[in-house]
Amino acid sequence: MWYVIHALDRENSLETRKATRPAHLVRVQALLEQGRLLVAGPMPRIDSTDPGPAGFSGSIIIAEFDTLEDARLWADNDPYTQAGVFASVDVRPFIKALP
Repeated sequence: MWYVIHALDRENSLETRKATRPAHLVRVQALLEQGRLLVAGPMPRIDSTDPGPAGFSGSIIIAEFDTLEDARLWADNDPYTQAGVFASVDVRPFIKALP
């Protein structure tokens, strides 16, 4: 089943996010290579594809896992989560209806 991982950044997390990004991308790339990634990306704090020092308000990943628990475990072990980039992480089942 698909699951949405919706994470909200803590304040002043940009430098930690930058430092942790390579390790985070390795894990997301693995989902992609396994054919389990629908979409992933950050949410800029401002209306720009390059928010600069404004940074990001969070991230969204929609990926396929066997169970909700597996999705939560994956999110809990993400480098961004482990490094304290996120103030909160919400994981919920998702049904892809369109397209």
